[in-house]
Amino acid sequence: MDSKDSPRHNSPLPEGMKVDLERIKRHVLALADIGKNTRDHGVYRMAFSDADMEAKRWLLEQIEAAGLESRSDGAANIFGVLKSGNDLPSLLVGSHIDTVPCAGTLDGSLGVVVGLECLRVMHDTGLAIERDVELVAFSDEEGRFGGMLGSESFCGLTTPQTVQSAVDSNGVSLKDAMLRQGLDPMKILEAHRDPKSVSRYIELHIEQGPVLDRKQLQIGIVDEITGLFRWNMRIQGESNHAGTTPMDMRRDAFMGLADFAHEIPRVLEEIGSERSRATIGTAEILPGAANTVPGTVEFTLDVRDTSEEILSALKDALRRALSVICRRRSLTFDFEEPSFIHPVKCDGDIVGLIEQHSRSLDYSYLIMPSGAAHDAQIMGRLWPVGMIFVPSRGGVSHSPAEWSPWTDIEAGANVLLKTLVSLAQSA
Repeated sequence: MDSKDSPRHNSPLPEGMKVDLERIKRHVLALADIGKNTRDHGVYRMAFSDADMEAKRWLLEQIEAAGLESRSDGAANIFGVLKSGNDLPSLLVGSHIDTVPCAGTLDGSLGVVVGLECLRVMHDTGLAIERDVELVAFSDEEGRFGGMLGSESFCGLTTPQTVQSAVDSNGVSLKDAMLRQGLDPMKILEAHRDPKSVSRYIELHIEQGPVLDRKQLQIGIVDEITGLFRWNMRIQGESNHAGTTPMDMRRDAFMGLADFAHEIPRVLEEIGSERSRATIGTAEILPGAANTVPGTVEFTLDVRDTSEEILSALKDALRRALSVICRRRSLTFDFEEPSFIHPVKCDGDIVGLIEQHSRSLDYSYLIMPSGAAHDAQIMGRLWPVGMIFVPSRGGVSHSPAEWSPWTDIEAGANVLLKTLVSLAQSA
């Protein structure tokens, strides 16, 4: 268990204040039924689909049933507000409810359901707070239309060009998807929140990895969220007959990729850190005939680290390694970078406060990085952020097999509740 000295917050907490696990269960399972496919048991709630909009309506109903103020913005982000009566900047808690195709039950949704439960408990106990606490469910965190549309719009990072040009992998435009749901896509630009109106952002999420589960720990306290760059790459050689072209006369594009794949571990060992990751996730060999030397290979490269300096160094080293390989094999290469996300450090005071409450509740925990991108990463560009992880059984995510034990969910929810109470009562 990793522990550090943390600041002490002396705000009074009502005796016995805790979440209602049975209500969390009901909400998690009800939300999971929206967009569920009965054949493969996966959830299909992609951004601005019919299922996504149904889930947004469901969430608004639950917010109002909890006695909170509900609203949405131009990006179709959903909010529930626990009012304080004061004008201090709001404390935000949330995540997202959109999914990848054939998703599991908890990714994103758990953070929204647990955030709602925390606000409901605070409301029902009549807790005196110094600042408004807002639940937010951001749109399109999973990047159907590229990036993280909801949180980026909230932070003022979207542009008219973003709205006009964004398309999904099937060629459906963001504009058409929103218009089909009766939404005005240009109102995305009005979702920009005044930075002075927000104080902090907290997000609870499943880990989506195996670390907590394997270590049998209940809570992950995120100290850094990884940055990443993604390259769409092409190695160009020459297609030729597989039988008549001697091995030493070939310009085999696939062999260039194979050499490059073997170089990646060396580059990470020499240039990277223990938090570095690199993945060739897709590859297409062209022309794709069994009796033809591959003339072209198109592939993706996803590289991650929590240090911006290391990411930059990895870019240079990987580009140099591929350049040497292509020169040796008489190949050429080119690439584009469709995605770059800056790494973000979580706020030290929030990390310390989460740790304090994990200790006080006698939960086992680990201070750890997030290897996945989250809305907290976007929010962290403007405001102090914190993240709480709960274990993912077997490290599985983005799959119908995704699951976390209810006891761990309850533990994470109670840590989140106490953290929100401490921050909401602080002026």
